Order: sequence, then structure tokens, then C-alpha cells
Amino acid sequence: MLSDVEIAQNAKVDKISVAAGKLGLTEDDLEFYGKFKAKISRDVWQRVKDNPDGKLILVTAITPTPAGEGKTTTSIGLADAFSKLGQKVCVALREPSLGPCFGIKGGAAGGGFAQVVPMEDINLHFTGDFHALTTAHNLLAAVVDNHLQQGNELKIDSRRVVWKRVLDLNDRALRNVIVGLGGKANGVPRETGFDITVASEMMAILCLANDFADLKSRLGKIIVAYTVDGEVVTADDLKVTGSLALLLKDAIKPNLVQTLEGTPALIHGGPFANIAHGCNSVTATKYALKLADIVVTEAGFGADLGAEKFLDIKCRLSGLRPDAVVIVATIRALKMHGGVDKKNLAEPNVAAVERGLANLEKHIENVQGFGLPAIVALNDFPTDTADEIQAVEKICAEHGVKFARSKVFAEGGAGGVELAKAVEESFTDAKNFKFTYADDLTVAEKISAVATKIYGADGVDFTADAKKQLADIERRGFGKLPICIAKTQYSLSDDATKLGRPKNFRVTVREVKISAGAGFIVVLSGKIMTMPGLPKVPAAEKIDITPDGVISGLF
Repeated sequence: MLSDVEIAQNAKVDKISVAAGKLGLTEDDLEFYGKFKAKISRDVWQRVKDNPDGKLILVTAITPTPAGEGKTTTSIGLADAFSKLGQKVCVALREPSLGPCFGIKGGAAGGGFAQVVPMEDINLHFTGDFHALTTAHNLLAAVVDNHLQQGNELKIDSRRVVWKRVLDLNDRALRNVIVGLGGKANGVPRETGFDITVASEMMAILCLANDFADLKSRLGKIIVAYTVDGEVVTADDLKVTGSLALLLKDAIKPNLVQTLEGTPALIHGGPFANIAHGCNSVTATKYALKLADIVVTEAGFGADLGAEKFLDIKCRLSGLRPDAVVIVATIRALKMHGGVDKKNLAEPNVAAVERGLANLEKHIENVQGFGLPAIVALNDFPTDTADEIQAVEKICAEHGVKFARSKVFAEGGAGGVELAKAVEESFTDAKNFKFTYADDLTVAEKISAVATKIYGADGVDFTADAKKQLADIERRGFGKLPICIAKTQYSLSDDATKLGRPKNFRVTVREVKISAGAGFIVVLSGKIMTMPGLPKVPAAEKIDITPDGVISGLF
């Protein structure tokens, strides 16, 4: 079979104006970036803001494994399936980060015959949003160091500068660095580090802002440091909020592309779900809901991470409410959760599937705990057996959730019609949406609620530093904010080695910090890092481009 990039390169797609027309947009509504991608003008919102909202479908997954689950592929194929059923549909996704593209994944635009295009552009520089965010973030970092150098009027404590620099690559060597070396002319020496761009608070701000005015207001609230007297120092205090907003004036506009089958796709923003809040922008989602009758969106990794943050953070801050939640699973991944080694996944093993189903059950319970209807999408593989599939169907029936097989990787939209019909049927199911925790709980109580209700932990342990930080957050009046827990994606626990449905564990919180501009509290658990490293054999070694511009290795 052709690789993903070869399928995308061989596809014959219309100019982006044709896809725009399916949403009722004209060329005057677009700002073109070549023939096949565009940004939607801010003026469009005034015209569509009073349109009724379409149905919102959230796609999530079981706990990810190296076997792969295909959540983005399913999201794209499901949108194409609705299109085949005659629906006015749009898919709203995150932008891929260059870090995993050249690290372990090698691309994030779907797969097989369920992809968004132009795949190479989306996976690489796209419309420059991430570069704008990286520049804005680092401008603020540069201004902080310049303020220290130029007399430090605000009396910033150089040991308490909390605003690091960012880079949209995996580079573990930059996690901890010292700046300002080389003498007085080169700045004030201090310890700092780098995060990956998708972990930047500015990425969260871009994705949670309702409009440009809201974006600018949130940028000004960013806490960059503390004074020698313990008071916060913000971007507003440094008088650079206007410059930061200027750098993001185009980045806030949603990007319009299309699937291989011509279904409109809004791809905008890209926070990771393991170290950030894992959802595409509120702006893009709201545009899609006003322009289409059905909107398919996704949240990163499993329902314990992306879906929890979508529902507890994005929905809380934006007023959005999903009409249905699709949980993607594969027989292969269930076998891994059932204890099978990756090299043996092609062998039939009903017993392993049944053991691994405990993981799926927990994610079903989590979605139902939010009061939302769940649909399990089983992503098809040729090695799946009838008995293994029947085991998954049985557990779905026991939990009262709909089940459908998905064949979108091999068949595109046609392979997702069964799933689309199951989702349509779920629109009539009773909904009683509720959050995992109330706003008026303490930050520690909110963390405990997520850990026990969503992860299945027995409780939470806080380091001495985390306890001090919690007390400081409450004292400063930020205790009412929602929480964003940074946790390994590979386990329901904070230990990546615990597969399946772990029992008898506790979550360790080692750091808690304020993201005042984004409007949430960041909680770091376990060994999670906000700057990933490259694997032993990075995807970068397999990516190439010929002299005539043909790209290979993005998959």
C-alpha cells in the first residue's frame, strides 16, 4: 500500500475556495496561502455569529500505545462519512508540532485515505502560526532579561523568573540552561530553560481566546516573574502586550484546508494534551459550529487527558457542549493493554483483548461520568478476528454504549458510514453534562477529583514544593481557576509503565504554577517533561526531499 504522504501527493483536490463554498464562504472571506490553504477573515464572524450552532462531536481514544489507535484518522474519516450522508460538515483539528513530526510520529494529518491536505504543508510550516507564537513568547523572554540588564525598575527577583523560552522541536539539552554569561554586557546570569512551543502559555491563550480583544487581554495577564517582595510581574507591567498581540494578529485567524474527499477542515492551534490542554482553538470550533450542521473535533491522547481537558477546561471557559463523544480503540492496542508484546499483536488472542478491555471500560465510564453519550469506534486492522471484535461489542453492550467498526484508513468516508450513523443515533440519547469538579473547590481538591474520578487513583501526594505553591496560588486569589494536569499519556496513572486499568496507585504532584493569561492552573505530575527529547532513531532520519521537491518519510 502507498504511504500516507504518497496517497496525499497523488490526490486530486480542488482549490480551497471550493471547500470554502461548502461552508457558504466566498473568496472575499478568505486570506489565501497558496492554492490549497487559507485563513478565514475576522469579518466573517460578524456575519455568522447569530447562526444556530451545529452538532458537536468530540473524538477521543483509549490510552495510547505504540500499536496506534488512529484518533485523528477516525475524526477525518468520520467527517467525510457525514459528507457522504449529505450533511453539511466540518472537521476542526489541532495543528501538528514540528517536534513529534521529526521526533517519534513523523506527521499528524490523519492517515491512509482519511487525511487532511496539503499534508506536507500542514505538518511543516503551514501558515506560520507556530512560528508567530514562538517569536511572541521569546520576545517576552527577551524583554524580561533586558529589563534585568537595564536597571530592573520593577525589582524583579532574577531567581524567580518563571517565563522560559520555547522552541518547536524536541531538544532535551535545552531543558535547563544558563543565560547571561560572558560578562556584564551580555546580561544578568541566571538559570532558565526551554519548553516546546506547544507547551507555551501563549499557545493556550491563542486556543482559548474568544476574539482578538480577549487574546490581547489574556496576553497582558501572563505572569513572567516575581519581585524581591514576592509580587507578580506581568506582560502588562513590562509594557509589551501590544507588541505580543501584533505578532499574533494573523495567528488568531482559523486556517481552512480540506480532506482528501474535499470536506472542509479548520486546523488551528496545537497544545499537546500530556503537557497542555490538548484542544484546537475555541475560535475555530465556534466558526465551524456556525458554518456547518455537524462538527467533528478531537482532543489529544486518551479520554483521561484530552477529553477531560476539553470538557473541564475548554467547555468551562467557552460554553461549548458536545452532543456525543467517540472513543477510538483498536484490537491491537487492547492486546497491548492486555499484556501482549508489540511483536505478537498480529496473533489472535481473545483472552488478551478481554484483559485489555478494562482500559476501554474506564474511558467509557469517564465519558458517561460527564453525562454524555459515548460511541466506541473500533479502528479496523486486517489481523482482527471475529471473536476479538465480538469481545469488544459485548463490553460496549454491557455499558450501554453504541459500537461501530471504522474502516476509514483503507476506504475513506465510505468506511465511516456505519460509525456516522451510530453517532447520529446518539444525538437523541439523554445528556446531563457536568464537570468533574466545581469552581469553588480548592486547587488541591480539584486535582484530587481528577485523579480519583478520571484516572482511578486512590489519592494524590504533593511534594513539599507543590504544597507551598498551592498555598501561594490560593493566597493570590487564583484558586477558582480550572486545572490542567501534565501527565504521561501512556497510562491512566502517572507511571508510563502501568498499562491497562491500574489499581492501588497514587498520583504524585511535584509542581503547580499559575497560567493567569490562559486562565488555568498547570499541575505537573510524575516525570512528565514540558520539553520532550528525541528517540534513539528520530523520524528526522527517514524524512527526505528530492531536488524536484518530492517529500518522503512524513507518514
